[in-house]
This record gives sequence, structure tokens and C-alpha cells, in this order.
Amino acid sequence: MAEQLDELHQAERKHPRTLPARSRRIEAVFQPGDVSPSLLARFLHALSDPTRLRILDLLTREGELHVSALVEHLAQPQGRVSAHLTCLRACGLVRVRRDGKYRFYAVADQRIAALLALARELARPHATAITSCAYAERHDLMED
Repeated sequence: MAEQLDELHQAERKHPRTLPARSRRIEAVFQPGDVSPSLLARFLHALSDPTRLRILDLLTREGELHVSALVEHLAQPQGRVSAHLTCLRACGLVRVRRDGKYRFYAVADQRIAALLALARELARPHATAITSCAYAERHDLMED
């Protein structure tokens, strides 16, 4: 665990959006096995794209889907869908099954459906505030 935190801190130092030293000190008080704030932020960042959320939602509702089916449902270019699937797979949120030359994707952890439901439940009463939040909007613009 200590090695993973060291690697994470090294990556943060190389990344242009490094955490302030104060955040790194906060992580130092976490016990081995805890999820650090920066790791949790990365996890939530993997979920912060509308297309990735739509992919996860489709996979939780429909089950395993072929890339072409996802492209059709999302009405997005295959390259863009594949890039989002690569992110979700790298983060361990989806798994892939190969059948010949085809790839089928499924949610890797069934708790993702509950997470998405909880996120909707939490966002619903705060929709107006979230929509008008300039900080979240600026983050969305940086993602495009």
C-alpha cells in the first residue's frame, strides 16, 4: 500500500494539476487499506463524464453489450465510445469478453447500479445548484 501511495504521489507531482501539500498531509493520516482522497477523486473522475455514465447505465440495465450496440444506443462515433470504454476498463469499472473478433462489455461490479441510483437520488434535490455551479461547469469545459 505504501508503494502504491508513493507511485500515486510521484504521478501527482508530474501531472499539471497536482494536489497542494496540505492534501498530501491529510492523506498521511489514513490507515493502510483506507482509500486516500486522491484515489477517491480519481475514481469519481472516471465517473465524471456523461458518456461514461451513459455507458455504465446501459450496461447495468441491458447487461453485456457489444461495442456496436453501445455505439448505436449512444449515437456517438465508435472511436469515442471505445476511448470511454478503455477508460472504464482501465479503472476496473467494466470487463471485456472476447468472442472471436468481437468484444462484449459488462459492468465489472454489480454495486455500480446502486452507486448510480444513489448519485441520482443525491443530485435530484440539488439539481438547480449543481447546474448553476461555475466550478463544475469549468470542469466540464476542460473535459471537452
